Amino acid sequence: MPKTHLSLLSLFSLLSLISSSPIDTFVYGGCSQLKYAPGTPFQSNLNSLLTSLLNSASSTSYANITISSPTQDSPLYGLYQCRGDISTVDCSKCVQNSITQLGILCLDSCGGAIQLQGCLVKYDNVTFVGMQDKTLVVKKCGLTSNGYGNDLLSRRDEVLMELGSGSGSYRVGTAGYVSGMAQCVGDLDGGECSDCVSEAVERLRTGCGLSVSGDVYLVKCYVRYSAGGVYSKETKGDSSDDEAGKTFAIIIGLLAGVALIVVFLSFLRKAFDGGKGK
Repeated sequence: MPKTHLSLLSLFSLLSLISSSPIDTFVYGGCSQLKYAPGTPFQSNLNSLLTSLLNSASSTSYANITISSPTQDSPLYGLYQCRGDISTVDCSKCVQNSITQLGILCLDSCGGAIQLQGCLVKYDNVTFVGMQDKTLVVKKCGLTSNGYGNDLLSRRDEVLMELGSGSGSYRVGTAGYVSGMAQCVGDLDGGECSDCVSEAVERLRTGCGLSVSGDVYLVKCYVRYSAGGVYSKETKGDSSDDEAGKTFAIIIGLLAGVALIVVFLSFLRKAFDGGKGK
């Protein structure tokens, strides 16, 4: 991936730290090297595709759409996949945010993909829908904790086994203080999904050791686990942001009060000096 893309990814990662919603946290993004010329039929088709994906997100958590026209040599393919535990309202917001970021991250690119915590959006002029792809995109391991010891490994492996042997596109598992989730893109059938999840599970098991959390994103699925109930906290709204906002408002109020006192004292001093002059 070119360095220009890496710099943009870093920017979005920074923005995700101040995001008001956990589902909008940036995970990864990538763009095709092939570019299209602005104002061409390709751009019109891409706008139609992204609009159709956004409209669909208000009613369903997954859709794939193909746009073709007589003026375009090849069809344009696109899909989105929202996390299985979020509402259609949040799904629509996540897809909209993803499309907005794609417009900056992959400007004039013939293909692009962006994964936020709550959704995946992808488009390309080369077909990818319905194709299995277990290529590793992101692997992230949390801090290592010797405090849990073998108990962490035991509970983590129990969760990963539950996810790997589960069914359906979206899966969750718990074992005491360890929780996890897995999800496949909706264009995979049941067998392909289980195969993809098994691959991600194995990469987590062998790659994250005694880490208290781990994330593995393959092209068509991901698996995550965490010790300490992180996933249950992700869907509780924005109470921490509210507290930060209240604290900020109090600080601004105090500074404003101090400024008024300074101005008032300055006024009194000038008035006093003026009176002495007379």
